[in-house]
Amino acid sequence: MKRGKVVVVTGASGGVGRATARAFAERGARVALLARGREGLAAAADEVQQAGGEALVVSVDMADSKAVDDAAQKVVDAFGHIDVWVNNAFSGVFARFTEITPDEFRRVTEVTYLGYVFGTRAALHHMLPRDRGTVVQVGSALAYRGIPLQSAYCGAKHAIQGFNESLRCELLHTRSGVRTTMVQLPGVNTPQFDWVLNRMPGRARPVAPVYQPEVAARAIVHAAFHARRREYWVGGSTVATLIANAVAPGALDRYLARTNVEAQQEEGEHGGPGNLWVPADGPHGRDFGAHGRFDEEAVSSSPQDWLSRNRGRMLVAAAAGGLGAAVTAGLRRRG
Repeated sequence: MKRGKVVVVTGASGGVGRATARAFAERGARVALLARGREGLAAAADEVQQAGGEALVVSVDMADSKAVDDAAQKVVDAFGHIDVWVNNAFSGVFARFTEITPDEFRRVTEVTYLGYVFGTRAALHHMLPRDRGTVVQVGSALAYRGIPLQSAYCGAKHAIQGFNESLRCELLHTRSGVRTTMVQLPGVNTPQFDWVLNRMPGRARPVAPVYQPEVAARAIVHAAFHARRREYWVGGSTVATLIANAVAPGALDRYLARTNVEAQQEEGEHGGPGNLWVPADGPHGRDFGAHGRFDEEAVSSSPQDWLSRNRGRMLVAAAAGGLGAAVTAGLRRRG
């Protein structure tokens, strides 16, 4: 990546957004950090600068379309333009559907789905006149496959998937130089499981296997600069889930019903009231960083992700290997 690319990361105060901001900074980017909180944003800005990038902090609620437009304008005023916009901010409620209030469901949808819509609109407003730029939608295996206890979040991720596909077709139709792509993530070791509003008896946790946020960040950075692909799948569990859902969705329904309520809980005290309405790192909060409490079990690499990012090279190597084998066999026959 050329030094000085201008990158906007939403949800940058913690988790995947925090790791992604740092990963772009390591490549010399100028990174605009968007989130609601204060402590996490300040710490993220320090990390960006320490990694060799330039940071701009913009406090914004992604559910407020006018505020998002203003945030984008602040980035352009400071850095001149926007090269990459990464939509990542979200909120969630960890509960059975019947125990989620209409206001809570609406709030999750506004932040997690409409926040992506508003972020994308703001990005395109500045990218389309230049006829270049990339929007990366950070998705999830749950964009294809709903699981119990996360109906609001799954619904929002499904909506993002459909929205992004429609937008991508429109950009292709007009032969625009602006790209959009989506990165589907597995369970990640982030602080979100202590942030979500939780009405279950156990403490929220991701379904194993759990990946470190740096795995997600590497995929997002790669996608930003290889955006001709419509989407990237990160982690073997994501691939297995999406293939199983395509082949036998009914059987997967029954499997998830039997296993995933327990698989998303563990013993322990709840982390607090959640960050649905107030950021966990607000004036009376603290910085949570990129990692959650699952460092002991989280893995720092994904062979599947490496293969996905390097599939072009692998295909060339496979083709070359096949050609070499054919030539060798032919020579043997002639000999």
